[in-house]
Amino acid sequence: MSAFTLDKTNAKMMGVCAGISRTTGIDVTIIRLLAVAATLIVSGVTIPLYIIAGLVAPNA
Repeated sequence: MSAFTLDKTNAKMMGVCAGISRTTGIDVTIIRLLAVAATLIVSGVTIPLYIIAGLVAPNA
């Protein structure tokens, strides 16, 4: 496993889900579906965390 970085080549928005996918080896579609589910379940937390990760994490 490598360190987490944003994946701008496979990004839909900021590259956070694509970066998590590359780091964990899980398909990016599954990561995106989990992100949407998490947003629906705990919407007050997921969106700010996504934005912070997109701004703070280094680019690949």
